[in-house]
Amino acid sequence: MRRGLILGLVLGLAVLVGCTNKKSTNPLANVGSKQPDKVLFDRSMDAMKHNHFDVARMTLQTLINTYPDSEFIARAKLAVADSWYAEGGTTALQQAEIEYKDFKTFFPNMPEAAEAQLKVADIHYQQMEKPDRDFTHAVKAEEEYRALIQEYPDSKLVPKAKQRLREVQEVLAQREFEIGQFYYLRMAYPAAIARLKTLVDRYPLYSGADQALYLLGRTYEAEIELVRKNPRSDEVTKSKMIAELTKEAAEQYSRIITRYPAMDRAVDAKERLEAMHQPVPRPTKKALEQNKREEASRQEAGLMAKSLGTFEKGPDVSKAAHVGDPTMVDQDPATATGVVQDLARAAMGGGGANTKLGATVVPTTIEPNQPAPRSDTTTGETAAQAPAETAATGTSSAGTAANELKPNVVDANELKPNVDADANALPAPPQSNQLNTTGAAGSPSGNQSQATSSSNSKEEMADISSSKKKKKKGLGRLNPF
Repeated sequence: MRRGLILGLVLGLAVLVGCTNKKSTNPLANVGSKQPDKVLFDRSMDAMKHNHFDVARMTLQTLINTYPDSEFIARAKLAVADSWYAEGGTTALQQAEIEYKDFKTFFPNMPEAAEAQLKVADIHYQQMEKPDRDFTHAVKAEEEYRALIQEYPDSKLVPKAKQRLREVQEVLAQREFEIGQFYYLRMAYPAAIARLKTLVDRYPLYSGADQALYLLGRTYEAEIELVRKNPRSDEVTKSKMIAELTKEAAEQYSRIITRYPAMDRAVDAKERLEAMHQPVPRPTKKALEQNKREEASRQEAGLMAKSLGTFEKGPDVSKAAHVGDPTMVDQDPATATGVVQDLARAAMGGGGANTKLGATVVPTTIEPNQPAPRSDTTTGETAAQAPAETAATGTSSAGTAANELKPNVVDANELKPNVDADANALPAPPQSNQLNTTGAAGSPSGNQSQATSSSNSKEEMADISSSKKKKKKGLGRLNPF
């Protein structure tokens, strides 16, 4: 009994010692810990692994508000954006973009800032549509990837951003090509030239760059045929315009041979240059090797991928190159109006940009203290050529008729302001701003008849639609209408 009693006391003391050394329970984290901010962060990460994004964001927001000086603040704000990004959906991705940009604003010098910028670009990349549809997200993705490459050139994410940028530019280039081809088939050649020139200048890594240049050359040749068939243009203007268009077409064909010699249209470009009696350039060894590397880096989508791609929203970017530097700065786009104006200046012998076709060539600048031009002054030379803008379309005659009005030409019967009256000039006919209805002598009979007819018409209209109400009689007075 004594030994049992002693053993019981020893066991009781051991239990009491164990209870006094037990760790205190953290009511916030529900686990034993001395760093509650880390506990909150770990719980949020566990919630995100189980796709409980709402719980994760609430926990992270509690951490940010309760412990503003915690070392986990930056990671918590980035995790909030990651939770929206992982949740997906249009609304969630928009919120994720806002959170990533806020992170860059508060922590611009952290290594994770480049990651946040990449996620912003990826948000638009994921929502990018096919070339023949809305291109808003493609343009935004191009801007964001360029921003990452320029702001964080030493980041390890730059190679990935460059590849994504090549794929985005492949989609944008395909869109420009389809629009230019549409204009070409509709015979809107200036618009087609503007689109295709913008394409080949902005996106040299485009998989169909040789086809775009070849179509551009064919567009110039089609414009030449229109100029030749125009019966209302003189031969001098035709020859100048044809020379300029031939030069442009030969330049596009030559560019295929010198820049894309390993592509399919190089042989066709050589044949067109020979048919136009233009010199055929030879590509350099460096250009040939570069083009071969670009073509070897491209991929071709399989039959299954092409079949499923019809039902997918996103574009096919398999043809995008995996080598070469993407375009970082866009050149100014060409316009159809600019194409027509350049052709017109070439037809006039390289006049100034402000020269008006079909009129006297005037200086584009005015010297200081120069008197204002008078309408009665004459110049020594007049327009000798017809408008070149209409020479290609056949909407205006190039020749000058005998009775054609000519600017800045002295006319004996022309009324001249600010000039002394000529003694031999006939007096101006009498004018009157009032209709003479009295039939007095000396008043023109035309005015009298006009006044009579107008007065008769007024009386007829007054009878038809008079604003004066007639008095009602009898029960009609009760009708308010």
